[in-house]
Amino acid sequence: MFSKLFKKNSKTSQLIYAPINGEILSIEGVPDPVFSQKMLGEGMAIIPIDGNVASPVDGKVIQIAPTKHAIGILADGGSEILIHVGLETVALKGEGFELKVNVGDSITVGQLLLTYNLQHIKEHAKSDMTIMVITNSQTNTHKYEISMDKVAIMGETVVMKVTNK
Repeated sequence: MFSKLFKKNSKTSQLIYAPINGEILSIEGVPDPVFSQKMLGEGMAIIPIDGNVASPVDGKVIQIAPTKHAIGILADGGSEILIHVGLETVALKGEGFELKVNVGDSITVGQLLLTYNLQHIKEHAKSDMTIMVITNSQTNTHKYEISMDKVAIMGETVVMKVTNK
């Protein structure tokens, strides 16, 4: 009779932290329909103030673009996260990017993943905006709450909360 009263809450959550320092923007404002229309998944964007990218979660590096502009992470909570530095940065062929991790590395929140020359990106790419998306957000049973904060501090500001439905 009282079993429902004492049943454990099945909702668990995971916090996702800012991967870079800068100004937080809605993903809908990204000037690329692949991101703004959420074709790759739920997410957000940040206009960077420096050229450092850190892990937003504890997890594992599962993919790095050959051009070093994008890193895929499998979070310990199951979210698959893509961090994409700039728009049309693939054309830079890795110039200005320096990796700090390899595929297969275990990572923790705030751990430096990559550095890049922000001025070079501003001069040679469509945008210096960094986008972070949950690539499996459309195929899992999670709810995503995007922070209303406007300023991101790498490894400190919670930019997204993932909860089981």
